[in-house]
Amino acid sequence: MLLACQQISKTYFAEPVLKDVSFHLEANEKTALTGINGSGKSTLLKILAGRESYDSGSLILPKDCRIGYLPQIPEIEGNETIYEVLAGAKKHIFEMEASLRSMEEEMHHLTGSSLDTLMQSYTNLTHRYEQADGYAARSAIEGVFRGLGFADQDRNRPVSSLSGGQKTRVALGRILLEETDLLLLDEPTNHLDMNSIEWLESYLSSYRNAVLIVSHDRYFLDRVVTKVVELEHGTALSFSGNYTQYSEKKAEVRKAVLRAWEKQQDEIRHQEAVIKKLKQFNREKSIKRAESREKALSRIDRIEKPADEHSEMHLQLQPRTESGKDVLQIEDLSKAFGNNLLFRDQNISISRGERVAIIGRNGTGKTTLLKMICGLEPPSSGSCTLGTNVQVGYFDQEHQLLHPEKTIFDEIADQYPTLTATEIRNVLAAFLFTGDDVFGLVGNLSGGEQGRVALAKLMLSGANFLLLDEPTNHLDAISREILEDALRHYTGTILCVSHDRYFVNRIATRILDLENRNFVNYIGNYDYYLEKHDELRAQMAASAAGETSSAISESKLARAEQKQRQTEERRRKNQLASVESRIAALEARNEEIDAQFALPETGTDLPLCQKLSAEQAEISEELAALYEQWESLAE
Repeated sequence: MLLACQQISKTYFAEPVLKDVSFHLEANEKTALTGINGSGKSTLLKILAGRESYDSGSLILPKDCRIGYLPQIPEIEGNETIYEVLAGAKKHIFEMEASLRSMEEEMHHLTGSSLDTLMQSYTNLTHRYEQADGYAARSAIEGVFRGLGFADQDRNRPVSSLSGGQKTRVALGRILLEETDLLLLDEPTNHLDMNSIEWLESYLSSYRNAVLIVSHDRYFLDRVVTKVVELEHGTALSFSGNYTQYSEKKAEVRKAVLRAWEKQQDEIRHQEAVIKKLKQFNREKSIKRAESREKALSRIDRIEKPADEHSEMHLQLQPRTESGKDVLQIEDLSKAFGNNLLFRDQNISISRGERVAIIGRNGTGKTTLLKMICGLEPPSSGSCTLGTNVQVGYFDQEHQLLHPEKTIFDEIADQYPTLTATEIRNVLAAFLFTGDDVFGLVGNLSGGEQGRVALAKLMLSGANFLLLDEPTNHLDAISREILEDALRHYTGTILCVSHDRYFVNRIATRILDLENRNFVNYIGNYDYYLEKHDELRAQMAASAAGETSSAISESKLARAEQKQRQTEERRRKNQLASVESRIAALEARNEEIDAQFALPETGTDLPLCQKLSAEQAEISEELAALYEQWESLAE
């Protein structure tokens, strides 16, 4: 065991944040620390990192345990370059390297016992250098540098010139390279694009030591962790497995606790009724018995009621009218900002009922595409054409369509003037804004609260084509799952941009990967995309043997995917035709049997009647299965 927390408690301004938190970590365990916003996750990480004290309890760690800690906002300043900061993690190795070179130079000038002594020191230091994996140090630095999305031109950039997100990436890289016994990571995937997140997943999965991670990226947690510690009401509960397994077990635990709470409440009410009745008898013995029961009742360990479902956001998305079959047609679309070409001559069509997710690196033009569809950004060339009866609802990740000077109430009332005050309050209550909360200014809200206001407006819009730009940003895990469920039941059409792969995996029926200025199409969710993406790349690598790397174009990937789609479509149509043919044959035979039953001579032939009835029963059973198969293929 590497770490043990035993009944850790922490209070801020008389408000308990952590209450008797207990859990343990093994030496090579990858663990997620989860809980709603404000549950104390970051506080607990600071305590484990020694950055903050705790009021009571005990924290058990080995004496020589090395801890690496990445806060949400790292403190990293100075004039060192990005590469110098990363290389600083291997400073001890480079110092050993310099000493070895110095010893090698000195050996040329020594003889006898002095040389023997130096040779022994050299051998010892070489052994320490090899144990520290010194020969791989530069390679490790380069791997982390590129893995976190930095390019060659960033190598000599001073960290003082970086944005907050870039500084976080540098700090993360430095901590990973330090190879500590315990890594404490607070939202490490913030400011990383999908490629960098996938690289980090691979890095942490093969990391030899323990990791404790706070993250809202559920797909990331699914692929990295084998244990989840949840903070709820200040206490900790441990679950084995990844995030999905934890979520399923958590639901089971909540039901069990709710049943136990209801049972205890029934018992409490029963005892209170008995106590009341005993006191009404107003006799010495009955009063003593009542007092005895009261003492017993006061000593019971009361179960805390699980969080009420009313404390969760309620979101129902449904279109007011149905759009035409063709929802969006993009033809020969190009977009550039000055010399920065995002994409050129792209053609995309989206049909009613599709749920399409756009993925790709930061800065490739995903958000710009949504703005062009909305008419908020002009294309450089080409067109975006909406279909018949298409009504667009747009969720902007920066919430620029909200008015910071308005109250939450007015934000809704001004856009939907036909709603009564009661109706507006009911809508806002569904998004956790109650009482005087509704009169708070939009500009004073947190990112998550502004996201809930934007979702409320989206729900009221009744749009049949939703354009969603990073809709899960700033939402806690519960709110994300509620949004996912609402979108999965939505009968309109969805086009969304998201880095939340768990979200994409749950809602997408199709993925557009914006890579090298081209949209590559994948028919399926994120898991399907990963599988086919690797397959297509392997195919392209094999077919490109002997060619220069510049000859491999992303358009080939698109054509390979299109060819695969066409093959699958032909197979589907062939199966559909086969099923329809069989249905027609069975229905024709059914009619023949009905006609045969109508003949007078059939009615007197009992064996024939039985035979025909048995055949009709078989036909009916086969037709039921064929109708179901036909619906699936037709859909």
